Amino acid sequence: EYTGNNAFRTTSEEKRELDRLNTHDYEQARRAAEVHRQTRKYVQSYIKPGMKMVDICQRLESKYRELVAANGLECGSAFPTGCSINHVAAHYTPNYGDNTVLQADDVCKIDFGVQVGGRIIDSAWTVAFNPRYDNLIKSTQDGTNVGVRESGIDARFSEIGAAIQEAIESYEIELDGKTHQIKPIRNLNGHSIGPYRVHGGKSVPIVKNSEATRMEEGEFYAIETFASTGKGYVIEDLECSHYMKDFDMVDRHVPLRLKSAKDLLNCINQNFGTLAFCRRWLDDLGQQRHLMALKSLCDAGIVNPYPPLCDIKGCYTSQMEHTILLRPNCKEVLSRGDDY
Repeated sequence: EYTGNNAFRTTSEEKRELDRLNTHDYEQARRAAEVHRQTRKYVQSYIKPGMKMVDICQRLESKYRELVAANGLECGSAFPTGCSINHVAAHYTPNYGDNTVLQADDVCKIDFGVQVGGRIIDSAWTVAFNPRYDNLIKSTQDGTNVGVRESGIDARFSEIGAAIQEAIESYEIELDGKTHQIKPIRNLNGHSIGPYRVHGGKSVPIVKNSEATRMEEGEFYAIETFASTGKGYVIEDLECSHYMKDFDMVDRHVPLRLKSAKDLLNCINQNFGTLAFCRRWLDDLGQQRHLMALKSLCDAGIVNPYPPLCDIKGCYTSQMEHTILLRPNCKEVLSRGDDY
């Protein structure tokens, strides 16, 4: 329930009525959230060292497709399964031919999304088998829970960021006899979520800044936090797997010379629309030799590449993420489960 200046919303008849008018939308989001919970419970039961990352991802993806009864753009995947390891914080999923194996000493962020009717649930957690990383994982659990607590209608982004930063920086970790202050990754953010649009245009900082923007009634947000034993700053590096159409280019016609690029764009439009996709999924759709065509769609500005985001090599990063909904009369943490 809302508190302070927003306490009136809990009992306001007008706000309750507004809430009722949006029930269909909320139900779609809740269905996607239930599938997310069941899928991650399944993943937590089988993920272990020695498994190939590609096998971990494919088992996960086929599970939620089965649970949600995936049907084209109506319901199914919202974006590729992130399984970024150690110093890689986000946007890594294996392409075919990448035989990376999960190791006993790895810190792996599992980040996947499910959508129903374009309503996206974006939620993530961190897996580690060595208890020495417990504080790193706790720092983002705490950071995200604080972010969720501080969020609400009219909440200022700058204040949410400051609270998250304080929570994460209260942790330290000892690795190989050296104590590291855990840092938030300052250039990664949470974000608003729109229909069929995972990054809805607003960014929720995880460090203190002077951002005057506020959250508004009816918005969906992914409150996600990242922590690091390294610099607390990421750059794009390594082979790209994640791609997504540029939302602002959707209605513009861009002439394409290559027939292969036109065909690939057609395939992307039909299967993903404005949702993110990965190269593995293009291969699965029979688009085996898509690299040139994909490059030409990126060069034309129709599709954007999202390469892995990496801190310095040798460091470790963690992530935790929930999707929340700012209903007119209360705040709902859609992706909350027994696990996190």
